[in-house]
Amino acid sequence: MEHPTTIHSNPNKKKKKTSQNPEIKFQFELNSCSKAKDLRGAMSLYDAAVSNNTRLNQHHFNALLYLCSNSVADPSLKPAALDYGFRAFRHMSARGVAPNEATFTAVARLAAARGDADHAFELVKSMGSYNASPRLRTYDPALFCFCELLNADKAYEVEEHMNGVGVCLEEAELAALLKVSARSGRADKVYEYLHKIRSSVRCVSESTAAVVEEWFRGSKASEAGEVDFDVGRVREGVLRNGGGWHGQGWVGKGDWVVTRTSVGADGHCCCCGEQLVCVDIDDAETEKFAGSVAGLAMEREVKANFSEFQAWLEKHASYEAIVDGANIGLYQQNFADGGFSISQLDDVVKELYNRSGKKWPLVVLHNKRVRGLMENPSSRRLMEEWMNNGVLYTTPNGSNDDWYWLFAAVKLRCLLVTNDEMRDHIFELIGSNFFNQWKERHQVHYTFVKGNLKLQMPPSYSLVIQESEKGYWHVPLAPGISCESTRCWLCIIRPSGHDAVATVSNGVTQNGVSSLDSQVDENKATSVTGKRKERSPPS
Repeated sequence: MEHPTTIHSNPNKKKKKTSQNPEIKFQFELNSCSKAKDLRGAMSLYDAAVSNNTRLNQHHFNALLYLCSNSVADPSLKPAALDYGFRAFRHMSARGVAPNEATFTAVARLAAARGDADHAFELVKSMGSYNASPRLRTYDPALFCFCELLNADKAYEVEEHMNGVGVCLEEAELAALLKVSARSGRADKVYEYLHKIRSSVRCVSESTAAVVEEWFRGSKASEAGEVDFDVGRVREGVLRNGGGWHGQGWVGKGDWVVTRTSVGADGHCCCCGEQLVCVDIDDAETEKFAGSVAGLAMEREVKANFSEFQAWLEKHASYEAIVDGANIGLYQQNFADGGFSISQLDDVVKELYNRSGKKWPLVVLHNKRVRGLMENPSSRRLMEEWMNNGVLYTTPNGSNDDWYWLFAAVKLRCLLVTNDEMRDHIFELIGSNFFNQWKERHQVHYTFVKGNLKLQMPPSYSLVIQESEKGYWHVPLAPGISCESTRCWLCIIRPSGHDAVATVSNGVTQNGVSSLDSQVDENKATSVTGKRKERSPPS
């Protein structure tokens, strides 16, 4: 006889469904209100939680504060959002619940919404007492509020505090500081923030461009500057800074002419005719960059080997181009009979030799690769020619030749021919925020189309704010489109600057490369693998 199956229920499971923890229930319902942006529903939940003495934690308070801070943008909700937001923060403090960065950010937004920038700033400054670290978003309420109130000095104080804790400003913050400086008539600070935007923002937004236009069209901008400025000091500043800006203050005096225009493919402004340049990193950045590369190389290479290379380079510092030999020789050689293409490397060497006015580049190649090429009769003659003409530096066994060609290119401030985008872990270690700017100015890419070499030289000009020796400003706008000739630029000029300074090239030639035709003394370069001789043209 079969017995009926008895299904036993789990009393504990049933109880869990019917009796939910009040804190969990509050969290679930509060999250629903937050997703729906339902401030009034959240307020009712909070009132009920307080009446029922529900134990609220940091996450509960932060969710409520976040909703309140986001609701102040709605005029109909703003009074209630401010009231409940500050009430919740006081309750949080009274209950001994520790605030975190999200807490301070939300409450700072509430303070700024009622126009109390000082309170917003004091909140940020108090974070250290709670072991909380401020972020950019934590400072924004105080900074933007001070700027809106035209309290420039307090806005500068916020920026100083940000710099002190290592928080970097972005375009919106710099534009706000530029605007408050302009509207306060602080010409020196306007100049300072224009350069801060130049160094950190390649192309400005439409809103930032409007701030720039407003300043230059105003009376205070006309009054800023000197007619009898030191032309030599300005020119020296341009050369020291790598071209594209001098940083010596306003040049000239009088009304500015602001025009929206475009820049031709050759880098000439279609409005004023000024030649824009391909901007390099400045002297201090170059030395820092070279030092970083050398320091890392010394850690990872045999110290004596790299030190020997540094000493050799000091004595042979007149090269205009460094060539990554392995990168070129192995280009597109991933086929059955592929190997190291000495002919491709020879094509690059000859092209650079001809372009530079019969001056040889420096090819960096590993010793193991050189030995192999010397053993091959078909390549031996070419290798000997390079050795005799000081073209070749062979890196020792066990070394990474990347360190050698990069250091040489940085130290000598010359061109680097390679398709290596330098994204691997070695170059990430450098961590240099100006690395991309340096690459734009110095890296030469190449390709071989049906066996024919094509070098892609650095661009004729950089897509970045530029200040010329004549005091002209050119400001590129974002976003761009596919054709650079139709990108909008602000052309900002005044006659007094033009009259005082003759047209100059900022130390950069028309094709935007380091003066490839004038700096190399061909009798100074040599090779570690051959004797020093008068160098002959390529055969």
